[in-house]
Amino acid sequence: MELADFLHQTQAEVRAEIAERIGASGGGAGTPPYPFPESVFAEIVMQHMAEIGMTFEPQICHYSAKIGNAVLRLSGFSISEEADQLDLFVSLYSNTDQLAPIADAETKTAAEQCFRFLARCVEDRLAEKMEPSNDAYALATTIQGSYANLDQIRVYVLTDRQAKAKNFKPREIVGKTVKLEVMDIERLHRHWSAGTPRDELIVNFEQVSGRPLPCVYVPGESREYDYALTVIPGETLRFVYDKYGARLLEANVRSFLSATGKVNKGIRETLKAEPERFMAYNNGIVIVADEAGWSTAADGGAGLLWLKGMQIVNGGQTTASIYFTKKKEPQLDLRLVRVPAKIIVMKSKDPVAEEALISDISRYANSQNSVKQSDLSANKPFHIEMEKLALSIYCPDGIGRWFYERAAGSYNTMLAREGGTPAQLRKLREAIPPARKITKTDLAKYLNAWDKRPDLVSLGSQKNFEKFMEGTRSEEGATVALPNVAIYKTMVAKAILFKRAQALIRPSLPAFQANVVAYTISLLSEQAGRLFSFDQIWNHQDISAGLKGQLQTWASEVSDVLNRSASGRMVSEWAKKSECWTVVKEASYSPIDPGIRELQ
Repeated sequence: MELADFLHQTQAEVRAEIAERIGASGGGAGTPPYPFPESVFAEIVMQHMAEIGMTFEPQICHYSAKIGNAVLRLSGFSISEEADQLDLFVSLYSNTDQLAPIADAETKTAAEQCFRFLARCVEDRLAEKMEPSNDAYALATTIQGSYANLDQIRVYVLTDRQAKAKNFKPREIVGKTVKLEVMDIERLHRHWSAGTPRDELIVNFEQVSGRPLPCVYVPGESREYDYALTVIPGETLRFVYDKYGARLLEANVRSFLSATGKVNKGIRETLKAEPERFMAYNNGIVIVADEAGWSTAADGGAGLLWLKGMQIVNGGQTTASIYFTKKKEPQLDLRLVRVPAKIIVMKSKDPVAEEALISDISRYANSQNSVKQSDLSANKPFHIEMEKLALSIYCPDGIGRWFYERAAGSYNTMLAREGGTPAQLRKLREAIPPARKITKTDLAKYLNAWDKRPDLVSLGSQKNFEKFMEGTRSEEGATVALPNVAIYKTMVAKAILFKRAQALIRPSLPAFQANVVAYTISLLSEQAGRLFSFDQIWNHQDISAGLKGQLQTWASEVSDVLNRSASGRMVSEWAKKSECWTVVKEASYSPIDPGIRELQ
């Protein structure tokens, strides 16, 4: 799919989401007022970044204010579970159907407004000047209280235009280094298209290390790749991560799992106490690259001179742990640290085959923390069967279908493969619009919410997915019965229910809409699950007006219970506790309307 086509597809997805939310709420035609389209675009991009591991579980949080002459602006945020890493997002959405540039000055201005928000939270105690009902109140309170403990802060500018510069010089804000990156339509295309989703990074080891890296080089053994084994100095790896950050880790891996996990703590302790044993203790890293430059090393053997399109597909936690440990303890000497590395230089001219190979490399090389459970589970029988059912089962109108995205990006790949002409592409989008796409992590969210586990849903897409996959295996480890036609239709109906609830609830609540949606669906299941007819939803491909009204009523009440019971904690953190669900389900709510169609 070319960049221009991808732009059209992205705008279609944003508009379809807006139309669905308007339709779900019963609103009239017309474009919603600012900043609604911009928020929808930001939400779509942020969620995708979370799914590929570039950020943590995102929260939409629109904030715009003028304090004196200073404009403050924010579109969303994400915080690591340990509250030691913070990402802030600001959206510049133009709703354009034509490829258009965006000036660096404009992205810098938006970033500056986000920087000001961050600085005001810390320096001026912004939270104390806000109403508690403000969208950004909880975030401002959290930043104010935990700023000293933050190890990484990033600001992302999100835009549907083309930016010349994708990253800028870091800023120092109240004693912390804040990185700035731009996620523009071009960079999005690299992620969402069937092609290689990595930036063109060039690392020259002769310049960074002072000499080529000695290596064992095995050329020409495969038409798919060349192969080399080498050892990378710890200081070199730290320098490369400092320069490129999470962009080194965009191919199939999380940016960094944090230094508090068991494996990362071991890495940190080895770096501090036994750096000369690091290579003996560490499993090493796996790197893929588009091209490599070879020369002669000091010993006369093969030397690795440079890598182009370098991506660390396994060992991201090793790399980032070295960086963060050195940053926390500047006196740490990395000169004795060596990291074993396996280098795979791709040769395939087929981008789809190449990405499949990279995915397999990630899967089999991963011997430490999971890269991404949803990616590694794509070939499980459950998901294969769901994909087969989606391809064969039509909606009641006999024309439309739902799309189950077993492999990330397969929806866009399908459009590019089968939509050869504008007419064919238009017909495909009408039959299988973006609103009818269900990803693996989405399905896990829909099903766990109905199964009365909103606390699991609130853990975030990947952890919720892991819990869901555990439920698809028996105690002996075997896969339970695969879905059939009836089960598939029920699952899609649950997806429709969740998506309609989402569209109804999000515009009406200031913050933590995702948690409220999950808890409201679980409350519906708790209160009316035995009487509920998912056949009604499948047959109408929608929920009834009566059910919409009930969901809106309960959502407001659930939001009140969540905020009261959080007792000053951030609602998104409190919602992850099983005790939270106990409190919510035992609260008092408006009676259920007996005339709801799905309960007849």
